[in-house]
Amino acid sequence: MSGSSEDGSAPEPYDATPYLPSRGGLPAHQRAAADCQGCPLHRDATRTVFGRGGSDARLMLVGEQPGDQEDREGVPFVGPAGRLLSRALREAGIDEDGLYVTNAVKHFKFTRDETRKRRIHKTPSLRETVACRPWLMAELRLVSPELVVVLGATAGRALLGPSFRVGADRGVPRPLPGAEDGPRVLATVHPSAVLRARDRDAAYAGLVADLRTAAEAL
Repeated sequence: MSGSSEDGSAPEPYDATPYLPSRGGLPAHQRAAADCQGCPLHRDATRTVFGRGGSDARLMLVGEQPGDQEDREGVPFVGPAGRLLSRALREAGIDEDGLYVTNAVKHFKFTRDETRKRRIHKTPSLRETVACRPWLMAELRLVSPELVVVLGATAGRALLGPSFRVGADRGVPRPLPGAEDGPRVLATVHPSAVLRARDRDAAYAGLVADLRTAAEAL
């Protein structure tokens, strides 16, 4: 993206920070996030999709962004990838009721397929991910989990930096950079990557194995 707008003025800032409340817990942050205009993604999305779960969760899952169904319902991980994730969590011995689940980016980014009349997921840019990071960091502070599982590259880069690669960094708990007393972070693939995989059984088995490692780390 260029460093200035077409008329030569300064580019529109991408930053959710001005929309965060100065006080309050998860409910106050969820209400404030509904009005977030920290990047242009809010213009086309139906709504902000904030995290779900209690502030006492020991384990937090962080995905990429809402999908089409999540955008319509306002809840993360309720579409096909969410159903696959729920099954993998059960097989890994993790109680989904005790989790906090969220996304690195809170609005659905998509392109329109006019032929098939549907909205197709589009990966958020680094700039959009960084703009939304204040919400994610607020959730981390308010929940204070022992372990964070990042699902896929966008979530991994949001917390572990732009050099993160799923294939190289998955399956091993590590400290959260810049947070001496913060949670450990374990990376794995996003459930949607399992759905797209050529060998879906192998990809699913890898996801379950990483989630079992997360359960053991707790």
